[in-house]
Amino acid sequence: MDMRENLEVLIVEDRQVMLKIIRRLLVQLGYARIDEATNGVEALARLGEKRYDLILSDWNMEPMSGFELLKLVRARPVTQKTPFVLITAEAKPENILAAKAAGANGYLVKPFKLDALERTLDGVLAAKGFVSLAVA
Repeated sequence: MDMRENLEVLIVEDRQVMLKIIRRLLVQLGYARIDEATNGVEALARLGEKRYDLILSDWNMEPMSGFELLKLVRARPVTQKTPFVLITAEAKPENILAAKAAGANGYLVKPFKLDALERTLDGVLAAKGFVSLAVA
């Protein structure tokens, strides 16, 4: 059985179109338990109510960026080990390095395709002990 369907995923994205695209791609990959937040503040509220196995967050949002959210997630004992993938339109090396230094497990540059998302998530989750993700 594919473990993806049992993982709790939180998507944090302020643009509705991108939110729908990411949700659709995750569903195509077999993820079924997906919650959404439209900014970092809303995401923190959700993280206070429920535990997630994976967080996918846009970098550029107001009033709290995905980068700020990442730092707060890493500062909380209950969420500090939660796999976190930052998504951005910027592929600047300094941003990638800053994301890694702040504790991001993965980094995706928009626009991305299904296979890039799958590779990134499988790599992040395998590193966190979620094994045999693609085994049917």
